[in-house]
Amino acid sequence: MSNGGIIGPVNDPTLADLTTTFTASGTYSNPLQGPLQADYLVVAGGGGGGGSSHAGGGGAGGYRTSFPGGTKLTLSCGSYPVTVGGGGAGISPSAGASGSPSIFSTITSTGGGGGGGDASINGNPGGSGGGASATPAPNSVGSGNSPPTSPPQGNNGGQDIYGGGNFEGGGGGGASAVGGDGTGSGGGVGGAGSANSISGSPVSYAGGGGGGNYGKTTSGPGGTGGGGRGAAGCSFAADSGTANTGGGGGGTAGALFGSPAAAGGSGIVIIKQYSANRVAPGVWSLQCQYNFKKQGTWTPSAPFDVDYLVVAGGGGGGSRHAGGGGAGGYRSSFPGGTKLSLAVDTSFPITVGGGGAGGTTCGSPNNNPGASGSDSVFSTITSAGGGAGTTYCTAGVAGGSGGGSGCGDSGTTKAGGTGNSPPVNPPQGNPGGSSSNSPPYSGGAGGGGASAAGGDGGPGGTLAGGTGSANSISGSPVNYAGGGGGNGGYNRPGTAGGTGGAGGGGAGATGQSGNNGTAGTNNTGGGGGGGATTGGDSGAGGAGGKGIVIIRYKFQ
Repeated sequence: MSNGGIIGPVNDPTLADLTTTFTASGTYSNPLQGPLQADYLVVAGGGGGGGSSHAGGGGAGGYRTSFPGGTKLTLSCGSYPVTVGGGGAGISPSAGASGSPSIFSTITSTGGGGGGGDASINGNPGGSGGGASATPAPNSVGSGNSPPTSPPQGNNGGQDIYGGGNFEGGGGGGASAVGGDGTGSGGGVGGAGSANSISGSPVSYAGGGGGGNYGKTTSGPGGTGGGGRGAAGCSFAADSGTANTGGGGGGTAGALFGSPAAAGGSGIVIIKQYSANRVAPGVWSLQCQYNFKKQGTWTPSAPFDVDYLVVAGGGGGGSRHAGGGGAGGYRSSFPGGTKLSLAVDTSFPITVGGGGAGGTTCGSPNNNPGASGSDSVFSTITSAGGGAGTTYCTAGVAGGSGGGSGCGDSGTTKAGGTGNSPPVNPPQGNPGGSSSNSPPYSGGAGGGGASAAGGDGGPGGTLAGGTGSANSISGSPVNYAGGGGGNGGYNRPGTAGGTGGAGGGGAGATGQSGNNGTAGTNNTGGGGGGGATTGGDSGAGGAGGKGIVIIRYKFQ
């Protein structure tokens, strides 16, 4: 029988169960003719944690499922749009934003309610409700299962505690339990989520975010199912909800403690149909491509010449009048460069560099540099981590691409960090921008990127992160290694921070806003944005994005 020139045994197709997972919105097509029944799991995006000194945790996204043992959906022929809800943003200082709904066929799960924060003290309603923020004013928890469904899609958030030296926010509600109340020792526990095996193995979803607290060292744990941990003063920053679980974001301990507001995790939709998948084993692909987003070891079975892309972790942005982090070093043979020759039956460890942490605002005067990113390594190719963005009156740090400098003293200039450090050919990056504090005052400088230097802080500088580089080694063009933007500057209220460089660079915070810099995008090596100050309060720097390693070869 002809099979189009693909070599392999010809087998009669069999029917197997078909499980389809959507981690982003798309379209589901019924694979067979005629109505078929399907099990489903539909989880909405989790609510963002509140942003204040003792904020409530975000509620989990609504959780609705037929598996196991519930009423299945009957699907006719044709296609069905699938919406996967995004997590709500953490907003500082304010209540967190509610998550977005997830939808499949007649099933809608409601986004989780944002946690209470600052003047918006009440938890928001949602699939599960947000926890209340701790303030002396009367407040209330966010109600869960809103709007109501049967079985319920979630639970209420937890109550705060305020007074007697205790200032703790309540935990966000989860799929299986209400959020915990704030206690005398820490923020409330996020409500527990629910485990489900529709994908083939048990996975927990829809846990609530933990509450934040002002002066304790114990954080409010996130609920099982992706709930983010609440912040605890200077000891722990709030964690975001885990992507594709619908977990709520943790409540913060306030910008004063370097605790950026934490976002809720995105939702997920899983559909399982029975005897719906035609299977014919024994057909082999002619080209293989390996995409490493975490550590691992690769062992080729024959000698190969391979193309590679190796991008290191981006540097974190600094806090207070701060510069953006430099992009992770960018090295690639694709297209048209010198390939690597790999020996047969030899294992090649692969290291994917982590992004550097953003500068915190703990201590006085609340100014700290970010941390440089970590190296990524494959075979003989090492890309250096991006240099850290720095704080007030400090030069940028050298790296794959250099970090941007923080705004300098009056009449002085602080240089950006050197790029392509250590030097390689072709260069792996560019320098960060420089900054001064001559009137009309300056912003923080941008971190360098793979294709361009970071923008200067001014006066008259762009503050922008250096542009990254596009690469199609994965099959379509993707930008990598953009620098982080610098903050809008000292004594320049309302001045926009520098844009992040194309390739995952995070934006800098608006001048005199006290806001945090934006994190670099993971698996791009983008640098984090610089944080801004306002009065005695400062915004933290954005973390750098972790790197990536991609290996491409033609199967022999």
